[in-house]
Amino acid sequence: MPEIFWNRMTAPALRELAAQDAPVLLPVGSTEQHGPHLPTGVDDFLSTEACRRAAAIMVAQGRPVVVAPSLWCGLADHHVEFGGTFTLTLPTYHALLREVCRSLLTAGFRKILIVNGHGGNVTALHAISSEISRELSAPIAVTSYFVAGQARIAEILEDQDTLMHACEGETSMTMAIAPDLVDGVRLAEAVGPEIALQSDPSEAIHVPRSFRKVTSSGVAGDARSATAEKGEAILDACAEAIAEWLMT
Repeated sequence: MPEIFWNRMTAPALRELAAQDAPVLLPVGSTEQHGPHLPTGVDDFLSTEACRRAAAIMVAQGRPVVVAPSLWCGLADHHVEFGGTFTLTLPTYHALLREVCRSLLTAGFRKILIVNGHGGNVTALHAISSEISRELSAPIAVTSYFVAGQARIAEILEDQDTLMHACEGETSMTMAIAPDLVDGVRLAEAVGPEIALQSDPSEAIHVPRSFRKVTSSGVAGDARSATAEKGEAILDACAEAIAEWLMT
């Protein structure tokens, strides 16, 4: 398969792809606590993997595509109390995304899709993408891979309808792509309350709170029923949804 990762290609190869009007997938995630059993890089790893699989689908259809290096740090202040977490302020995140997208456009690319892997980034990304699209005079699209594939995710998971945090879904996907990073000894501890991945619209007032006040384990949902097979199916479903959108 042709190379798809930006940082594994030469500049001339990237200029050629830009001339072919290849879209750029920009994975964004977070580096933060993921309970007692998962590595801190889960959101970064999974958004990148969803992009890789989507790009592979496109390449198989003869379509040019590039996967940019991931932005591994996002908005994760609510996880800081657990340790193991990096976080940015909103102005810094805005500036970082603007300058990365500016670089992509300056390199000759015209179609950018930000593919998010962290629930805490969602609200900000919607606002930021609107602002930088205006600032850069180019449409910057955004999705979260778990939203793109939501319908299939609900069919695949047994104990929940959507991704939560360090849960059945995220644990299954990590088992699929990096099983050596899942601490099976501590999997029995990986359970917590169910939460909405995004703010519950039925709540009239939003009150910020630490994730430690939500769950003492750092987990939301129940990871104990996770399997690599579920993880493969979820990642493929999300990648197919992303690729389908790009090819329409």
